[in-house]
Amino acid sequence: QKVKDSMRVLLPVLLKKSHESYDKIRAILLYIFSTNGTTQENLDKLIQNVQIESDSDMIRNWKYLDVPVISSPVAQQHKHPRRDRSSEETFQLSRWTPVIKDVMEDAIENKLDSKDWPYCSQCPPTWNGSGIV
Repeated sequence: QKVKDSMRVLLPVLLKKSHESYDKIRAILLYIFSTNGTTQENLDKLIQNVQIESDSDMIRNWKYLDVPVISSPVAQQHKHPRRDRSSEETFQLSRWTPVIKDVMEDAIENKLDSKDWPYCSQCPPTWNGSGIV
């Protein structure tokens, strides 16, 4: 069951004094990952209320790994479009298809956008047996 208001569930856990600061940081990171980032103001309030100011770099440095710690409307526009897989046959437990499958299929079909994938957009034509590609 999907959590409707994750902050309402998360905040009481973060405010407990019995939890270590590293566990609180993990919980905040899980929240950020699940929501594809948060606002700067929300992140500052979280860090201040949970009292992990000294370790806040552990959260903020994820931006160097291209994790959207601070969400922006521009970042949400560049999502890879999903394919309709409703007609595909799936297993009972595997209803979700990762985005990388769509990206790889587009790469095989040479349909990747050259702005988002500059090194893959100049793919050579498929091999037809006439020589080395």
